[in-house]
Amino acid sequence: MDCLPLVHRAATALEAPMARLTLFLIDLVAVSVLVFGLYFPRHRRRDLITAFLGVNVGVLAVAGSLTSSTVGAGLGLGLFGVLSIIRLRSTELDQHEVAYYFSALALGILGPLGGDSFWLAPSLMALVIAVMYVGDHPRVFRSYRRQTVVLDEAITDETALVARLEQLLGGRVHAATVERVDLVTETTVVEVRYSLPARSALPVRERAVAK
Repeated sequence: MDCLPLVHRAATALEAPMARLTLFLIDLVAVSVLVFGLYFPRHRRRDLITAFLGVNVGVLAVAGSLTSSTVGAGLGLGLFGVLSIIRLRSTELDQHEVAYYFSALALGILGPLGGDSFWLAPSLMALVIAVMYVGDHPRVFRSYRRQTVVLDEAITDETALVARLEQLLGGRVHAATVERVDLVTETTVVEVRYSLPARSALPVRERAVAK
C-alpha cells in the first residue's frame, strides 16, 4: 500500500512530458497543413515556406524550453512581438502573407503555452487553420482585385479617370486613389480596387468547364 503514492507520482511525472510532446507533434502537423496544405498550393511562393516553418519551430523550441506557470503568458506575448517586428521589417510582405506569418507564430506559441486543459491548444490551433482556410479561400470575393496602374496620360478629372480604368481593366471600379500625376511625362499612377464580371473572375480551369 505504501508503494501506491510513489507509483501515482511517477505516473503523473511521466504524463506531463508526454502531454507536452503530443502538443508539439500537433503543432508540427498544424503548421504543415498551414504551409503545405493552404499557403503553397494557393500562392506558390517557395521562399516563405522556410520562413513560416523556421519561425514556427523556433518559437516552439524557445517557448517550450523556457515556459513555466509564472512566465508563460509574458513569454508568449514577448516572443510574438519581438519576432514579428524583426520579420516584418526585413522584407515587404503582402497582407495575406502577413496573416500566414502570424498564424505560424501563433501555432508555435500555442503548443507549449496551451494552458491547463490539454485540448485547449489543439482546439485553438484548429481554429487558426480553419480561419485561414476560409479567409484565404479563392472563392471568397474572387471577383475583387487590387492593382497599381500606370497610365500613359495625365488625367486629373476623377470621372474621366474612372471611365478610363473601367475600359482598361474590363470591370467596375470601386475606388481609385491617385498616387502621382506627372504633367511633364504625361503619366498617372493610381491604385485601383475593382471587381470583374462573374464569368471573367472564374479561374481558367472553371471557365473551360463552363464552356
